[in-house]
Amino acid sequence: MANWLWFTRAHCTLYRGTRGLIGGNLIGIHMLLLTTTGRKSGKTRTLPLTYVADRGDFLIVASNGGSEKPPPWWLNLSARQTAEIQVWGERFPVTWELVGAEERIEVWRKLQAAIPAHRIYRHRTLREIPIVRLKRQATSWQTRPLVEIDAPGALDPVRASGSKCAGS
Repeated sequence: MANWLWFTRAHCTLYRGTRGLIGGNLIGIHMLLLTTTGRKSGKTRTLPLTYVADRGDFLIVASNGGSEKPPPWWLNLSARQTAEIQVWGERFPVTWELVGAEERIEVWRKLQAAIPAHRIYRHRTLREIPIVRLKRQATSWQTRPLVEIDAPGALDPVRASGSKCAGS
């Protein structure tokens, strides 16, 4: 097994097991866990990625270390509308979008300030490196009334709950 694969698996295990206390911050760089579904295999894949928080969203970069090929996670993510991330102890579904041309320069500055390696990656390749904005997916809350209004005694909390107060 390649060293990077061993490191990735260990990182994910420690991150999940400690709710991000170990692996959530590497030498001052914030890390999240991205889980995508394989576009061909259908299997879920999780890996740690650097990120920068931006107005409640999470910015990640599909640099692949400056390689001419995009990272496999980007190909998997781009094949679907959603993914899942874990940031510290919280896991939640996300949707994604590419950062638009009008804000790209501003976002690159922010990313390079937080993660200096992005400067190097940008100069290693001729391809435009995708900058991805992950947005927390709205979850639908299922609500149900605490008491049935049409039931007899519904407005009497003691009768509605079926409990008896002391002394009654």
